[in-house]
Amino acid sequence: MINKEDVNLQPGQPGVGQEIYRIVQTTFRILLGAFLLFAGTSHLTVARAEFLAQVPTWLPLHGDLVVVLSGIAEIVLGLALIFLVKQRVLVGLAAAAFFVLIFPGNISQYVNRIDAFGLNTDQARFNRLFFQPVLVLWALWSTGAWRVFFKKKAES
Repeated sequence: MINKEDVNLQPGQPGVGQEIYRIVQTTFRILLGAFLLFAGTSHLTVARAEFLAQVPTWLPLHGDLVVVLSGIAEIVLGLALIFLVKQRVLVGLAAAAFFVLIFPGNISQYVNRIDAFGLNTDQARFNRLFFQPVLVLWALWSTGAWRVFFKKKAES
């Protein structure tokens, strides 16, 4: 057991548990940024056709343009998650919004039975739908942006 005296904490300093929480949160923010950098680069290079298959046909834009723009957005968001530490809450909100905006592509892939990224069964495509909310929550939690939605009434 760790005593306050053992770690020489001053009033107002975060506790050991809070520090570990912050480190884990930062690690997950950086991992999400790296994931977005990889995905964005893949949009523009090796997996372009796979991402094109996910663009809903009802979208009034050329599919390749959507893939390129979403790839650029992912690269920008990835870099921002990693390097814009002071703006992390705003970046987290932007990343969560991005994940919500691209969700129709996942729904389209499921509804239209489109094979891409190894999702070649209805069950695999259906299961993929549940990963998108995880990404939204990951973006909000790892940046502290979730607090925007759960402020205490005293702060309002």
